[in-house]
Amino acid sequence: MRGWTVNYCWAQPCIGRDYSFVRGWELYMDQSGNFSIIEFLYGEGDAVRAIMNALMFFVLLDWLTGVCAARKDSANVGKYGMDGIFRTFFILLLPAGGHLLDQALGQSGVIFGALSVGTLYLILQSMTANGLRAGWGDYFPEWLIGPIMQWVKSELEAKIQRATGRSGGDNEGSKNG
Repeated sequence: MRGWTVNYCWAQPCIGRDYSFVRGWELYMDQSGNFSIIEFLYGEGDAVRAIMNALMFFVLLDWLTGVCAARKDSANVGKYGMDGIFRTFFILLLPAGGHLLDQALGQSGVIFGALSVGTLYLILQSMTANGLRAGWGDYFPEWLIGPIMQWVKSELEAKIQRATGRSGGDNEGSKNG
């Protein structure tokens, strides 16, 4: 285990303080000496940063399309929106669990990669279904909408069922987001 010398500590200076007593967890520092939560949770490297940036980008698009679809449904989405935030954090922690399993099994990112690709697939499917619910399918040619509708059919049905349940006071019966 490497020891780290940290040049600052919370609000008070700790110049030169040695934190080598930390065992079992390696502190991940970027090149400027700052703690990097992405490297700590997901691992190091350009590929990891690219995958996590893509996941965050598509999560934001999923939230945007979800808000637009909810406005079109005229649904009260307060509690459901808060549940969605927790669900998103859970989904984004799946690749972090893959990274931990990779470390435990001595793999070089295989489980992280599989869980990241699976997470990206689910997010893209949810985002696409939300976009269709929001009425954005009208902007695409018919030959493209048919296969997209087949791809997101179950997700779209679950979202429509959830939206009608919310307007009737029921939040249950959902698929995954």
